[in-house]
Amino acid sequence: MAPLFGVSKSAADRILDHLAPLLAISPARRPRKDTVYIVDGTLVPTRDRSIAASGKNYRYSTNLQVVIDANSHLVVAIGTPLPGSRNDCRAFAESGVDRACRGAPVIADGGYQGTGLFIPHRKQRGQTHLSPQQEAENAVHRRARARVEHALSRLKNWKILRDCRLKGTGVHQAMLGIARLHNLALTG
Repeated sequence: MAPLFGVSKSAADRILDHLAPLLAISPARRPRKDTVYIVDGTLVPTRDRSIAASGKNYRYSTNLQVVIDANSHLVVAIGTPLPGSRNDCRAFAESGVDRACRGAPVIADGGYQGTGLFIPHRKQRGQTHLSPQQEAENAVHRRARARVEHALSRLKNWKILRDCRLKGTGVHQAMLGIARLHNLALTG
């Protein structure tokens, strides 16, 4: 940022420290009656081991839960970072995004069993196939959930999230700022 605006690195750091909380997305208000949310978790590689855990690929990462509005594709809430070893159903409750989703139907993937969210149909024990209606509902579910996957890919295009070196709440503040910029880009 410093060469881009023609200031020193320390001045850019001070300005970003001051602006980071202002760029963060504001807490969601009570949703309208026709609002539908989509939630998914993503792993962000980080070097701060106090909020990270080693994963399958031996990288330390943190699990961030992201909630978007299904109609506008805007980021509504981002949960507090949890160690990357947490599964999504547990991270959904512990990160605080469940409170942001209260009062609206939420679509999620199969990793959110037992949370009360809308997840795809699964075969029951002894069942060989899903019914044609369940297959059709799963297809609609996949198309709707693709929206959150696209939002996550756009959020993770930012270089700061590829190997986040921020300590403490820095990962959360960076993700909130990127989400605000994402929302600004969508609303023009």
